Amino acid sequence: MKFLAIILAAPLLFAQARSEWVYLGPDHLLHYKTDDRGNRIMDFSSAGYRAGGVPLPSPAVAKKLAPLPGDNTAQIQAAIDASTGGVLLGPGEYEVAGTLTITKSNLVLRGEGATIHLTGKPHRFLDIRGAGAWHVEGEPAKITDAYVPSGADTFRVAGAAAFHPGDHVLIERPVTAEWVHFMGMDTLVRDGKPQTWIKAGSVIRTDRVVKSVAGDRITLDVPLPDPLDAKFTTATIVRYTFPGRLREVGVESLRITAPFADIPITGPQYTALRIDAVEDAWVRDIDIRETQNGITIGPASKRVTFENVHIAHSAVHSGAAAPADFALQGTQILLDRCGVTGEGTWPVVTQAQVTGPNVVLNFTADHAGVAPHQRWATGLLVDSAKLPGATERKQGLAFSNRNTAGSGHGWDIGWSVGWNVSSPFLLVQQPPGAMNWCIGCTGKPVKLGETPTGTFDSPNAPVLPASLYLEQLRERLAAR
Repeated sequence: MKFLAIILAAPLLFAQARSEWVYLGPDHLLHYKTDDRGNRIMDFSSAGYRAGGVPLPSPAVAKKLAPLPGDNTAQIQAAIDASTGGVLLGPGEYEVAGTLTITKSNLVLRGEGATIHLTGKPHRFLDIRGAGAWHVEGEPAKITDAYVPSGADTFRVAGAAAFHPGDHVLIERPVTAEWVHFMGMDTLVRDGKPQTWIKAGSVIRTDRVVKSVAGDRITLDVPLPDPLDAKFTTATIVRYTFPGRLREVGVESLRITAPFADIPITGPQYTALRIDAVEDAWVRDIDIRETQNGITIGPASKRVTFENVHIAHSAVHSGAAAPADFALQGTQILLDRCGVTGEGTWPVVTQAQVTGPNVVLNFTADHAGVAPHQRWATGLLVDSAKLPGATERKQGLAFSNRNTAGSGHGWDIGWSVGWNVSSPFLLVQQPPGAMNWCIGCTGKPVKLGETPTGTFDSPNAPVLPASLYLEQLRERLAAR
């Protein structure tokens, strides 16, 4: 309830400057600038559990456990499998030598003074995963607009009458050789070998719900982060079902510790959580120690909130390929008041072809920061992050062209925003035909080579509203 009180309150007045791209008008509502093609900063407010602005639930406990001597994996897994609601780990220390799994909806794993000690060989503590994937229904319908701008939620469709409000749909954008060439990603060579950024013929998918249909126009529940340009692709919309996707699952109030192990990224590691094929899920009040690649959010995750999740490292992880503490895929993911302490990992990354809105809100890290990893994620908002330990090489924000790094990671992100971020160094570059923004951010812009710099608006002067996500959410909820 405290979270709702914050977002419904009047805009905070800590900042003084005003953004050129998003600003509060005389009507005390947000106004958006567009470029000459209609592109704008998108509405990120639907990120999170049940599209944001909804208190996280507290399901009733069906089973309470106490720690047993030795490995507790079997005891906890049996309780999860038998439960019809919540499993509570009572006070004490639980050794866990195997991976726990949650494979059904309407279940929460909760601690009450419980500490998990990962023992045995390196392994993951918890896997929350549904079954299967999207099942397409019917034939895809062509989107007929010549250009659908970033931030738009409405477009024209051939055969729109076949769709109805409430339909779950995929917006499918085939990747073409023409677009890869336009992005300058068809000439990547490393060690004399060509590198593939995104393979022509693959498809970038965006998961949405139909809000309304009027004539040949379809309006979605959430805007699109990436333009649909008929010059480079023929985009379609198609209905889907996902019967194996989990709903209303969570994990909360646990302390998870692992032995420190400096293991190469290709080796087995102690990790905390993987979550995928879920919708409307949450992870809150989790304290994690010494994991590598601690939290992985898979591509079929949707509307998930991570609240007050903190990861700490006592020693540096070596190796050229550093692990990531929070690795984001999926859509409508919210990291709220999370953080990382300790050196040797990337605190937050996005993976390939992620389509937002995804939001990192009030994040803290004492080294590096938020660094999209590879192959064209779109629609990320980093809002009010404090990243004081970043360096010129490991910046607090890194929206960039990674060229041949990794296996040809290339342009890692577009159409994304840093908002009132504080960090010594900020790397924000502008991809071809796209934009990245750094608005109200405090820190030194980093220039690398000849790559164009992104849009720095109100540098070193934080802007109103103090939080873009919270103001967008406040306005959306007030308009209901």
